[in-house]
Amino acid sequence: MTTAGRPSSHDPRIAAPGEWERSSPASPPVPELDAEFHRLLRFAEAARVSGGGFGSLDDDGRLEPHAPVATFSSSRLTYSFALGAVAGRADDVERVDHGLAALLPGGLLHDDVDGGWFASVLPGDGAARSVVDPTKAAYAHAFVVLAASAAVVAGRPAAGDLLREALDVVEQRFWDDDAGMMRESFSADWTVGEPYRGANANMHSVEAFLAAADALGDDGRIWRERAARIVEHVVHGTARAADWLLPEHYDADYAVLRDYNTADRAHPFRPYGVTPGHLFEWARLCLHLYAAEIADGLEARDMLVADASGLYRTAVEIGWDTTGSGGFVYTTDFDGRPVTTARMHWVHTEAVGAAAVLHQVTGDDAYAADHARWWDFARRHFVDLERGSWHHELDDDLQVFAGTWAGKPDVYHALQATLLPRLAPSPMFALGVRTARAVSRAPRRRADHG
Repeated sequence: MTTAGRPSSHDPRIAAPGEWERSSPASPPVPELDAEFHRLLRFAEAARVSGGGFGSLDDDGRLEPHAPVATFSSSRLTYSFALGAVAGRADDVERVDHGLAALLPGGLLHDDVDGGWFASVLPGDGAARSVVDPTKAAYAHAFVVLAASAAVVAGRPAAGDLLREALDVVEQRFWDDDAGMMRESFSADWTVGEPYRGANANMHSVEAFLAAADALGDDGRIWRERAARIVEHVVHGTARAADWLLPEHYDADYAVLRDYNTADRAHPFRPYGVTPGHLFEWARLCLHLYAAEIADGLEARDMLVADASGLYRTAVEIGWDTTGSGGFVYTTDFDGRPVTTARMHWVHTEAVGAAAVLHQVTGDDAYAADHARWWDFARRHFVDLERGSWHHELDDDLQVFAGTWAGKPDVYHALQATLLPRLAPSPMFALGVRTARAVSRAPRRRADHG
């Protein structure tokens, strides 16, 4: 493994600052973004579970003592604390190690017999544990890769071995090289695969693969290439052909399952129909990939910018509620009509993030105006200054609601929204924070007036 250190993109079309003390778009200003970054991480500190890993927090930031520890959620928090550590929060270094302990061999979430990571586990007294969900899911494994990648950038000693193991599991079990996509899930012993393919797990795999490429340096190029293959399949192929109304669900041969989950339309991971929040997220990932390819010396692929613009425009058109209180609905049908109208905080954070990066890449001030508008809505309705973090779900009247999500288990989405205006689109967050802080600390050259 080579040392993480791929530089930021210097393509003149990308107007991101890549400096810790400056933001683009300029609103919200850096002090507000920085304060929210630290406030979110302070809230998350209470999620610590004895013996390793992180659990779920209720609305007041109290640990749910009888809730299982989920690999995806614990890994997200480990990743979030790694961002904190790279940003200079010294106490987060130990929190990263605590999160890694649950993922390493012998840890709470690690399957020491068949390899990989269980979906969720209930801690017990001492070394005892009860596996609640033994599924080996691509979604969860993507977050293991993401956490390990950020921990490598943070310089944690155990992170390199964990990242290698996680990528080996992904390559051997999940990666379908013929399709250029990720398989969805398996039984605990890997003998039974689910005859389903999901856009959600593949989307987070793109995020994880780009982060792994950063952490691995020159050795990680294959993971950036695999991220590109997923984007080409899902976005440039399927989403473009569907006029950006991206189907989320497929069978094992990648045929679209349009009626999937009609009986569980507000499912937290596999909802029925089109998910505007994922359109925003895919748009942002297209731009991260665009910038990463430029940083790797490849010719700029403007189709990725066009894809991102199409996804973003469609997400705003179908997602923003124009008839009532505002905010982005959770899902629509395939004609763009609202289905699940709850307002999820993560959807809003992805709108914020996509607008920021589109502004940086295109220079279009309309995206900066959107960014300011989405942040203003978040301040008024999602940010919970009294009890901490962000409200995770609102109803049609923008009142706190718990239809799909209970409590406040997630700071990862909002945390990234506080960072994107201060980072270049490449590298990804962990290395991006490290690079931006280094640029801001570097001595400024004085102009030669002689």
